[in-house]
Amino acid sequence: MRPRTRILALLACLLIASPGWTLADPDPHDGKSRGWQPAAPQQAQALAATPCVGGSAAGYPCNKVDLMAQLPLNTIGGGSGNDIWGWTDPQTGKEYALVGRSSGTSFVDVTDPAAPVYLGNLPTATVNSSWRDIEVHNNHAYIVSEASGHGLQVFNLTRLRSVTSPPVTFTADARNTSFSTAHTITINTQSGFAYVNGSNTCSGGPRMFNLATPASPVFAGCVSADGYTHDSQAVIYNGPDTRYTGRELLLNSNEDTLTIFDVTTKSAPVQLSRTSYSGRGYTHQGWLTEDHRYFFLNDETDEQNFGHNTRTRVFSMASLTSVALLGFYSGPTAAIDHNLYIKGKYVYESNYTAGLRILDSTNAANPTTITEAAFFDVHPANNNATFNGTWANYPFFNSGTVIVNSIERGLFVLKPNLDGPPPVTVYSDDFESATGWLPNPAATDTATAGQWERGDPEATASGGTSLQQGTTVSGVNDLVTGRLAGASAGTGDIDGGTTSIQSPAVTLPASGPLTLSFSYSFAHLNNAGSADFFRIRIGAAATSTVFQQTGAASARSGAWTTGSADLSSFAGQTIRILVEAGDAAGGSLVEAAVDDIKITQ
Repeated sequence: MRPRTRILALLACLLIASPGWTLADPDPHDGKSRGWQPAAPQQAQALAATPCVGGSAAGYPCNKVDLMAQLPLNTIGGGSGNDIWGWTDPQTGKEYALVGRSSGTSFVDVTDPAAPVYLGNLPTATVNSSWRDIEVHNNHAYIVSEASGHGLQVFNLTRLRSVTSPPVTFTADARNTSFSTAHTITINTQSGFAYVNGSNTCSGGPRMFNLATPASPVFAGCVSADGYTHDSQAVIYNGPDTRYTGRELLLNSNEDTLTIFDVTTKSAPVQLSRTSYSGRGYTHQGWLTEDHRYFFLNDETDEQNFGHNTRTRVFSMASLTSVALLGFYSGPTAAIDHNLYIKGKYVYESNYTAGLRILDSTNAANPTTITEAAFFDVHPANNNATFNGTWANYPFFNSGTVIVNSIERGLFVLKPNLDGPPPVTVYSDDFESATGWLPNPAATDTATAGQWERGDPEATASGGTSLQQGTTVSGVNDLVTGRLAGASAGTGDIDGGTTSIQSPAVTLPASGPLTLSFSYSFAHLNNAGSADFFRIRIGAAATSTVFQQTGAASARSGAWTTGSADLSSFAGQTIRILVEAGDAAGGSLVEAAVDDIKITQ
């Protein structure tokens, strides 16, 4: 029996008797009573980028993780923090943080991790609640909460592209109220199904939705055979137990067990196994390694109940019908573990007061030998076994940025340096001042208008397509093909051929790896063709093409995105960087811009 009702009633009495106090842990269905603590004051000012040096970054203990930025809760909508997820715009490459709060969901552009932009807030569907959970599929965010009557909010994330005067207050695109409250949501982006966990339906087990039509989730059935599910992971299985290769599986953290279901047939879920373990407190959440061989699990109350340090358990998935506990990793602090995710060989744990802890899972088969690779402590006051600090993190951005949500302190934007020291900058230019870039260096350009220049660009658009952007990535200047807007969109765009601009000479180190990185925008209307282009060439005479984007028969809106190229083969050489763009398809509207060029070793 799981006496949640009795415990919640007791907690409600404690709250009434303790005005001005707040529930420190945010899991109402954990089956354990919680301590009550005064609400922590929120920070008033954001923090700027600070490297981790000597074990500290801006007063936060750290190891191999730099602080890129921090936005307090009162600057991104207020309330207390909870879940966090991320979205990468497939069209622009921009990265966004979706920050759960007690009063809603904040959307923050973290494309430039050192200069995040708060775009706006989607308020809670009904009332405030400490519990909110978010996941993403097909450019839509799906949000649940323990707030009464909340149901499932659906928000079209492509709307973030058009925010020009942030912050704004958003409304949901849709809302499903076939259930009232829920604790977490899991989405399998491969199958397109969502699993709502801990709702007031399906005996608390996963409630399944088909997301084929993003704004209209369709109920597909319940997974209720093992009762209440706190959290889950859904995958198309491709691990060692070949009996289930290609099957859709749910790995459920069910309060006192890890329970695995085959949900390939939504109308008839099949329970494959139900595994408990000694020293259990509250089976909270977990994640598979990328090869599906091991499952890392966090237990939320064992640290408090038994007095040991953070304990991360590892299970073998060699047999899905006979799952075996291999052992556990014991962390360096007494902090409670809450949510963890795995990317590559690294396990990204949000361990409440101990912050983000990153483990190397290479030795998953022997959990006691697992090591900690890096950390960033967002709760520097202590590492006690209390429900303060970080709730969750999101490590899946291609850029390597990791976002962390703190209950009291809000959004942290972090940059781990897991595979060696931070890169050394060999050359950089943000184009805020003249540094010797030369237009038309070989005197062979053929463009009659829209030649490259350094300056403050003016925005242009045509027929609803953004062409030249009026913004830069940093500062006020960039390199742009004709910075003035002119009388119409076609006045200052590239016309008649190719335009180029070249850097001063750059001497590269004798050894690599060497990486060229930059931000760029390349836009055209639908009369462009593959002969229109934006490209970068490298070399002593700048003749080697290392990056190219060509035109197409459909319109491409101007948007800042990032590009990179491996320059290791040029090590030891003195090179120049040649940026070119061309209108070579016969009278098409073409615009290009470049900002923040950097070479790192």
